[in-house]
Amino acid sequence: MSILINRETRVLVQGITGREGTFHTQQMLAYGTRVVAGVTPGKGGTTTLDVPVFDTVAEAVRQTGANASVIFVPQRFAPDAVLEALDAGLSLCVCITEGIPIQEMIRVVHFVRQSQVGGGGMRLIGPNCPGLISAGECKIGIMPGNIVQRGRVGVVSRSGTLTYEIVDSLSRAGLGETTCIGIGGDPILGSTFADILPLFEADPETEAVVLIGEIGGSDEEAAAEYIPRMTKPVIGFISGRTAPPGKRMGHAGAIVSGGRGTAQAKVEALTNAGVPVADTTSEIPGLVRQALRS
Repeated sequence: MSILINRETRVLVQGITGREGTFHTQQMLAYGTRVVAGVTPGKGGTTTLDVPVFDTVAEAVRQTGANASVIFVPQRFAPDAVLEALDAGLSLCVCITEGIPIQEMIRVVHFVRQSQVGGGGMRLIGPNCPGLISAGECKIGIMPGNIVQRGRVGVVSRSGTLTYEIVDSLSRAGLGETTCIGIGGDPILGSTFADILPLFEADPETEAVVLIGEIGGSDEEAAAEYIPRMTKPVIGFISGRTAPPGKRMGHAGAIVSGGRGTAQAKVEALTNAGVPVADTTSEIPGLVRQALRS
């Protein structure tokens, strides 16, 4: 099994006719993803890569039965693109776009969270994320599909390139993955570690989880509060341990400010929750093997 997406997921690409949208749609199709529609206002009635293009998300959903979307639109249009996906009744939206102002994302995430009250609603992954892959089934976003191998390990990460490095090392070690999710590196996210971990806990094929964190924010500490309730082992890694306070390291959310969000605090929180935290990425496959044996 997998979480969030599988081979039956019907994907809609918002911004399909742009350079990035077209390129990554091609990659998703090559992986076997069921891309059933694209949306670019003003280009309805055309096709891109033999995928029909519509003017609105609502029309695309009505015509094709799409149930998930991925957003490749410029930052000033991305917040409205997420809200359009929400209004159209999609169950999953993956926002790849980076550079969206924090105030805009506060507003968007508020509406997304409201939709989830009482169950249902739309789950948002991102923004500023690489998306997700369920191994051998479906790829939404920009993760390279060739590094993923079907296995027993779930991966959830704030970092894109670190995700690729660690997934590749797990696959090379013969461990493989169920689903790999990049939640994004911005301060305000649609889904956090604490939102994703229960999904892996409920997935019968996921036997261990690798959590890849970084400095800034408190997502890792919140995850550490949930982890003791899990029956499956979690292996951790925190990047940015040498970052000086007050300096942003790569992601907008990767900044230590006012004594909060330090690597040390995150490592301590995870360790206290019973999570072995790797010092280097190369240690992760060994820690996963050890956790699976025990």
